[in-house]
Amino acid sequence: MNKGAMHPLLFHCIFLLLLPTVALEENLPLVSRPRRFIPYDSNNVLLFREEGVFNYSTMLVREDLNLLVVGSREAVFALDLKNVSKKHASVKWEVPLKKVNECKNKGKNPETECKNYIRVLHKKNNGKMYVCGTNAFDPECDLMSYTDGTLTLAKSGEDGKTKCPFDPYQRHASIMVDDSLYSATAVNFLGTEPIFARSSPPMRTEFINFWLNEPSFVSMAQISESEGSEVGDDDKVYLFFREIAVEFDYQNKMVVSRVARVCKGDIGGERTLQKKWTSFLKTRIDCPVLELQLPYLVQDTYLWCDRTQGWKGCIFYAVFTPQIGTSDLSAVCAYKVSEMSKVFSEGKYKTPIAVETSFIKWVTFNGEVPVPRPGACINNEARREGITNTMLLPDRTLQFVKEKPLMDEAIKPIGDRAVLIWKGAPFTRIIVSQVQPPDEEEYHVMFIGTEAGTLLKAVNYNEEAFIIEEVKLFEQSGPIKILKTFENKLYAGSDFGVVQISPANCERSPTCVDCVLARDPYCGWDSTDGKCVSFSESKRKLIQSLKDGDPSQCPEVDPKTPVEMFILQGGTMRLDCPSPSQLAEVRWEKEGLALSPSAHLHLLEDALLILNASERESGHYRCFTVEKSKTSIHRSSVIEYKVQIYSQGSKVDPLAQTSGPSVTGLQTTLAFFVVAFLALLAWNFYNSHIPLPCNAKKKNVEPQQNQDREAPAAAAVEKKPLMSNPQNNTSNNNHATEMNARSDADEEDSPKPRLSTLQFIDDESEA
Repeated sequence: MNKGAMHPLLFHCIFLLLLPTVALEENLPLVSRPRRFIPYDSNNVLLFREEGVFNYSTMLVREDLNLLVVGSREAVFALDLKNVSKKHASVKWEVPLKKVNECKNKGKNPETECKNYIRVLHKKNNGKMYVCGTNAFDPECDLMSYTDGTLTLAKSGEDGKTKCPFDPYQRHASIMVDDSLYSATAVNFLGTEPIFARSSPPMRTEFINFWLNEPSFVSMAQISESEGSEVGDDDKVYLFFREIAVEFDYQNKMVVSRVARVCKGDIGGERTLQKKWTSFLKTRIDCPVLELQLPYLVQDTYLWCDRTQGWKGCIFYAVFTPQIGTSDLSAVCAYKVSEMSKVFSEGKYKTPIAVETSFIKWVTFNGEVPVPRPGACINNEARREGITNTMLLPDRTLQFVKEKPLMDEAIKPIGDRAVLIWKGAPFTRIIVSQVQPPDEEEYHVMFIGTEAGTLLKAVNYNEEAFIIEEVKLFEQSGPIKILKTFENKLYAGSDFGVVQISPANCERSPTCVDCVLARDPYCGWDSTDGKCVSFSESKRKLIQSLKDGDPSQCPEVDPKTPVEMFILQGGTMRLDCPSPSQLAEVRWEKEGLALSPSAHLHLLEDALLILNASERESGHYRCFTVEKSKTSIHRSSVIEYKVQIYSQGSKVDPLAQTSGPSVTGLQTTLAFFVVAFLALLAWNFYNSHIPLPCNAKKKNVEPQQNQDREAPAAAAVEKKPLMSNPQNNTSNNNHATEMNARSDADEEDSPKPRLSTLQFIDDESEA
């Protein structure tokens, strides 16, 4: 083989690496983009932030107290649930200086890491709140109460290890179930000992890498699988996380997404797995975005349940981001809890086998599975065998689940595809709200936070992903760290504060066509009031077409009145055309014909730029948008202009200027000041305050004669007004009074104006 030739195997490797890029190009239409982008505006949100406080990353909705309790760095706030800009109470939880120094001596940053970041915040059955903080890499927990408008910490100094992370930047998860805290975090300073634990009765995972292998914890949720169970099943707690896979044959560490679950009634084994989970099972969770891509990584989940169907109607919505440096796409996938439960209760297990002296491979276990089934909760079948709790489970079952906690089958999303694919800032958080407009089916509206501090509002219509809008929630750019919802309000937290917004915001659509094309399940067009309104706030029948986006029902719109614009010949002008939709194509017409770009006409994304204007650029311009829906293509007129070109010195109709002052109006104002100035100048000449050249010569020759004539001249001036306009008389008389008050000596010493200068000013004013 030639030295410069490419090895065939290397060629195939490069080809396989390039395939995802090809697939990306082919699937670009599947990548959703928002129809509308809303920049930050303080009028769009209710904001709370306190000077010097950062990292508003934990929230607890206290409906019973009408409070949104927010944990941040070294402080907890009680905000009004209906208006978060109103603070009812707060309590500081700062780190003592001694502990800060200890943290600093261990190599941590005293300004950032050696602070107390509130990471755990839950309500207990007695109404008090359980709160934990990182406490300068020495986690601590406490009880907090809200009484008479005051937040109070009990200052119990409870050890927070196994409950709260040491490192404020390390991911963790927790949930309170029947006053027992389930937590997933690291239990040592270095963060190298991960654990999934329960506070009471105490329970935890084994410190074995194939139980938890360098995990990054994401979220937890309780599923009441005991309700209506025909087999007497137990409730479950599900844990989502990311970890290094043990089942893939890669030299480098492959990170995958996982879901694990334990039984609420698990109390550990008698000899094997003492005070350890006997029901801990886990499996891979997939979210397919593009073929031949590395697995996408779960970042957050939200549990949505249909109360009419019980737990089997529950769905986990999860946001995923790619492995570092592999893609710029994020995705949302949805999973049925019933399918997850089936994998754990009926699926096969993986088992480790030794392939070589130092290599372990995980393969499907096809041998005999012990009875009771390893990892299963105590159910009616086990009870019939006299096994009423996990401590009575046989060692064979316990040893099996200890060695084989990994399931063979991965969890697949609904429809084996992503609900939404997005090219932009990576996803961070998600919540889902159910909306049911009148005479319509139910829709799940997804609110997705991004690393750029924006919030996406998206719906999936019959497997068609549609992003209604993207809203920038904070003035500063930074990741959305938490999302909560209550009734018709959304709450978001970041490093910079807490914001509250309405999920609807129908008023952003100014026309019926825009309201319908927005396809927002919250909104419809009210023909009576002529505005886009929320379904929940109107009893009238509103115009909307959610699945198709068909605005054909909208009433006819009156023709737009052209905006008259005047351009100086050879000048430049921008004709704006603000499109209400990023999915629409902006087009221009002139005199009813499609406009093409030229040397004088530049078509911008949201405007038409006229350069070096000449007479041929005058005329009637119309801007309109073309937007596709599922059923048709819609043209919407945005604005019309009547452009006229004028040359220097030409007269322009003042009524034509619809925006800003008219040229004629400016000329009239300027002429008034010119006349006033000339009148004042004539007055001073008449009073000899400013002598003419001929008078100056006479003054040098006959000074005494001129002095004798001053009094008669002054008397003559009073009988001859310079102008007949009373307003100008008043203005000039006031100014003349000041002049007449000067002494004769002042007149002699004051500098005399040059006639050439006066002539120049006069010429400029006339021009």
